[in-house]
Amino acid sequence: MTARELDAAAVTDPALREAYATCRRLNARHGKTYFLATRLLPVERRPAVHALYGFARWADDIVDSLDATMTPADRARSLALLQARLETGLRDGGGPEPVVRALAHTAQRYAIDHRHFSDFMTAMRSDLEVTDYPTYADLRGYMHGSAAVIGLQMLPVLGTVVPREEAEPHAAALGVAFQLTNFLRDVGEDLDRGRVYLPQDLLAAHGVDREILRWSRDTGRRDPRITAALRAAEDLTRGVYREAAPGLAMLDPVSRPCIRTAFVLYGGILDAVADDGYAVLHRRSVVPRRRRLAVALDGLARVSAARARARARARTRSAAVAPVVTRPVGAAVASRVVVREEAA
Repeated sequence: MTARELDAAAVTDPALREAYATCRRLNARHGKTYFLATRLLPVERRPAVHALYGFARWADDIVDSLDATMTPADRARSLALLQARLETGLRDGGGPEPVVRALAHTAQRYAIDHRHFSDFMTAMRSDLEVTDYPTYADLRGYMHGSAAVIGLQMLPVLGTVVPREEAEPHAAALGVAFQLTNFLRDVGEDLDRGRVYLPQDLLAAHGVDREILRWSRDTGRRDPRITAALRAAEDLTRGVYREAAPGLAMLDPVSRPCIRTAFVLYGGILDAVADDGYAVLHRRSVVPRRRRLAVALDGLARVSAARARARARARTRSAAVAPVVTRPVGAAVASRVVVREEAA
């Protein structure tokens, strides 16, 4: 599948193909929900999404790795080195880091604003020092770089049917909604890393602070105040999904099934957290496999419908500007094209 994606994207250089393959492996290993959704994109656009996610995952792993041998100074040096290689790669292309080579190629091909990458790295550096956020406004400031810009990076790859600036606020909101979902699901794991991403003002409104969260995590015991605070975080996150929802219809029709699938699956994580009694301090809530399969099958049906409509529009345009070709070979060639498109 990787070779077919790279062939469709016209990536021919062996080193660059391997760089994209590295990003794809990172996506498959760490982002199962989003990787599943990415499979619904047109095959030639998938490598770019793998590059964007792979780079973000690589940087995030530097910050969040539980490797006890890495000191804060080690992480800072690794992140600074990645930043330098990113700047060089975006300017000149290439470089020794596979994720940077793939990212630089994608950024050039789709004319992605380099500010989105620098804003992302700023957020990653803040994770080395900042361990909590007093207010939701403070958290949104952080999430601009850590999440909103991911949505903005994706837009040129996905394509839009409206001016891009009209879709950008919704794309940014979707990135934030996905990250807030992760913050809620991963409260316990983040606490083990010394971080609390849920804003202090939201927690305090329900009588919760870091000490109570730590007590619950360590003892396995529940507290109704924690449950109330987590429910409030869920409500907050669902509000951001509502901000993002209008953007789905603004995307290129062949990209919509991918993002809609991610939208539904990430929203399903919120459902799983609620169904699990908001026990995120004690175990990770997951979307049941049957639910993931049902959403994926719905996405495949939408992909097939979108591609059929795109072929119909292409045939209509061709009929309007070209004479009818009646030679038998024409039908044979058209048949092979349809087969290849359906196989994608």
